[in-house]
Amino acid sequence: MSHHQTRQDERGAPVNRDVPARPADAARLVDRSVLDRLGKELDDDGEGYTRIFVANFITCLPGRIERLRLALTTGDLEAAVDAVLSLKTSSQMVGAERLAGLAMDLETEVRCEASRSDTMALPKLAAAFLGRIARCGGQTVHILDQWT
Repeated sequence: MSHHQTRQDERGAPVNRDVPARPADAARLVDRSVLDRLGKELDDDGEGYTRIFVANFITCLPGRIERLRLALTTGDLEAAVDAVLSLKTSSQMVGAERLAGLAMDLETEVRCEASRSDTMALPKLAAAFLGRIARCGGQTVHILDQWT
């Protein structure tokens, strides 16, 4: 996928990667120190490993959101837990703090619903969270694209 191609949101609709975030929002969306630390841990030294890692996160993000959408809307609890953990962990690894926070909030709700027998609980969580996650994902990708 080229740098300027459109990604898709949880419904398959385009995610606008060029959604500008205010400078103050950029720091809340992505913690640059995490990327700096990742570069040191990877012993990057100009080799571009961090850039490749971030590019892989960006490339995989639409699929992660889609997996989460599918699991929630079909009421598949096991798949929902797996998908939300994947989103949370990968977001944390690139410093996508707001996206990781949304995933943590959703994870808490999903785990809470695991103890109930409400068959509509997961689809309700999809309605409550997926739009915000998709928007935040688009803004996060915009910031990461600028920094890498």
